Amino acid sequence: MTPLDSASDGILAQRAADGDTAAFEVLVRRHGPFLRAFAIRLTKSVADADDVVQDSLITAWAQLASLQDPSKVRAWLTSIVSRKATDSIRARRQSDELDEEQPDDEGSTPDARAVASSRLEALSAVLDALPEGQRQCWVLKEMGGYSYEEIAERLGMSVATVRGKLARARATVVREMEVWR
Repeated sequence: MTPLDSASDGILAQRAADGDTAAFEVLVRRHGPFLRAFAIRLTKSVADADDVVQDSLITAWAQLASLQDPSKVRAWLTSIVSRKATDSIRARRQSDELDEEQPDDEGSTPDARAVASSRLEALSAVLDALPEGQRQCWVLKEMGGYSYEEIAERLGMSVATVRGKLARARATVVREMEVWR
């Protein structure tokens, strides 16, 4: 056990932002298993989850200096994993749609695929425009199937806060996606 192992997340994040790779390694060891489990839950694929976590950690290392509150590094890492998992799921769905093409299927016409792709792009834009907390709650609930309590625990919020953010996110998604009904 090194002295860094007992340091707080805030101290480790500050040191890592200053280029201390050993401090970043401790953060990865400390939060990596949680981030991997979180990514598996979101992507429902161990292989995709491993890729998501790796990409997220690379992004985190590059952007550590932008972290506003180093003591909240776990929530920050979780939000990066959430965004990367969402991107992975979107990419997988688009390739799955093309792989599942069947000539006799009415939904597989080029027009239908273009509409589905446009709808997915519109949803992606709506989600990207949501405030961070609302997007995290929406992705965890709607894509990850998490309960309100699990979301609250993962994001360090109260259940009431999660419900409020999720309600606002759902209202925005419904309003913005109305043209696709």
